[in-house]
Amino acid sequence: MALAVGAGDFAGLARYGLFGGLGHRDYLRWAEEQLTALHRQGLEVHLRVLEADDFEDYCEALGLDPRMPAARVAYAGDPELAGEPFVYAGERLAELLPVLMDDHRARLRMSVACAALLDAVGDDPAGQGRMAAVMRYVTSVYLALAEGAGEGCHLLTLRCHGPEDGEELTSAVDVRVEDGRLHPAGRDTEAFCVTLAAGVASGGAGALLLHGDPSAGGGADASPGNPAGRPAGDAPARPPVRGWALDGGRLRPMTAHEVFDELADDAARGLPFPPGVDPRPGFPLPGFPGPRGGGGPLG
Repeated sequence: MALAVGAGDFAGLARYGLFGGLGHRDYLRWAEEQLTALHRQGLEVHLRVLEADDFEDYCEALGLDPRMPAARVAYAGDPELAGEPFVYAGERLAELLPVLMDDHRARLRMSVACAALLDAVGDDPAGQGRMAAVMRYVTSVYLALAEGAGEGCHLLTLRCHGPEDGEELTSAVDVRVEDGRLHPAGRDTEAFCVTLAAGVASGGAGALLLHGDPSAGGGADASPGNPAGRPAGDAPARPPVRGWALDGGRLRPMTAHEVFDELADDAARGLPFPPGVDPRPGFPLPGFPGPRGGGGPLG
């Protein structure tokens, strides 16, 4: 089932008569009633966001009339949608829609990154082997980052682009570690790993930052005698930010000064500069296995 979550998308699609003359609020109220009834019947309902531009492009590409119910059904059930389905579990729509939109944005990032990854490795059998090697590598990097982050809820941010004026890809994911266990972060983790894989496979450049949990003190610098990683005295520890540069498809730890410069560059791009942080060098991460080839780690 495809839902017109945004008012702008709803208005753009209403001209096709998809909503029977309902206003946006009444449409959402009707959608919630339908979802609740289907869930009570024990049916598994898969949801996706109905975007006006994307739906129109989809219909044009497949020669479908956007006014026909079959077009909307085909769009809702498109098997090319990235990743596992978003399954409705009986939530109220007010609680569900923000989560659905977050899932949708992660899917979009993953689709763009997947296209860049496929372009970098190729779609022949050898390319499939290269893709598997890259995905194994970025999984090991993600696990090493989580281990180095330590207890708490941390934030990983990534931006990268190809070596030849490639499109900039961005991703972010919360990394939550409790009692030494890494909690899954769903679609955001998938999008992060695929985005990093695209940067690695293309021999791209960029930056990866690990923002420590402000409530967890110094994170990986904690010690048995100082479990919260706090400085001497009563002053709370500043949350650490560590960084790694992606250069030619390889990750290397940044210096503390480079981390500060990267945060400043993010601020210049319109992101807020995190207050009271402690820029620190990145710790060692797994290296990509195998010899460096021409143009990138998979050349």
